Amino acid sequence: MTPSLTPRFGIMTAPSQVDYHDILRVWREADAIPEIEHAWLFDHLMPIGGDPNGVAYEGWTLLSALAAHTRRLRLGVLVTSNRFRPPAVLAKIAATVDVVSGGRLDFGIGVGSRPGHPVARREYAAHGLPFHDTAHAVGDLAEACTVIRRLWTEAAPFDFDGTHVRLTGAFGNPKPVQRPHPPILIGGRASSTLRVVAEHADLWNIPGGDIRDAVERSALLDRYCAEIGRDPAAITRSIVLPVSYDDPGATRNAIGEALDAGFPHVILGLAPPYPDNVARWVAEELITPSRAHHTA
Repeated sequence: MTPSLTPRFGIMTAPSQVDYHDILRVWREADAIPEIEHAWLFDHLMPIGGDPNGVAYEGWTLLSALAAHTRRLRLGVLVTSNRFRPPAVLAKIAATVDVVSGGRLDFGIGVGSRPGHPVARREYAAHGLPFHDTAHAVGDLAEACTVIRRLWTEAAPFDFDGTHVRLTGAFGNPKPVQRPHPPILIGGRASSTLRVVAEHADLWNIPGGDIRDAVERSALLDRYCAEIGRDPAAITRSIVLPVSYDDPGATRNAIGEALDAGFPHVILGLAPPYPDNVARWVAEELITPSRAHHTA
């Protein structure tokens, strides 16, 4: 994957408090609109907003269905909680989705929900999943990235004896369609996570909202890359920006700030209910004018 400062716009439809067919409608619309290059889901097993007992679809299962219903969009989960699935199982799931999509997967992964986010944290206890401390979770993420890449690329079974991950006779087949493997996007802003980003990521994602913080975190990532001898420009900077249907001008301003700050991979978060023809609206009201302004 060759990073580029050319803006690449996508959408995110959080698969919660919404009907499957509404998400499918938006993705099918977006698949026919070249200005929208990528589309994303999130990875929560219970709602983190709205009715706490409302609908929340499992991200990777839904992504596979949407992959089968689209032909052009790059697609991914923003971001997979590494706390939910053993890494070798996740590697198998992701390779399957890359095959189903014909090689369109961007592999998004992160540590998992913040310890101080009780609404998100409850889903771990509700599903019998452990919630280790941050140091454990970050170490687990680094080992997971190593193991997943090896399962995607190595031609023979291998053993892995890490601090957190231990595998015997590990082997991945089928391999992903993309060679050497799908691009790896890591999400997060913590310093410890950024060290993992520097070593393993092709893209780094941060939520929008405070562009100065995003710029400071990006500079810290540059420093961590330099410490390990990696070119910081090898990691594309990605940002999530919420879309205002009522005030598109504010969203365009946020996009402009992000592009000027060196974040060319822009993910526009769409809140349900989705208006009719929302993908076309995003292209005409947000992407086209932002791209024109940026290249003017």
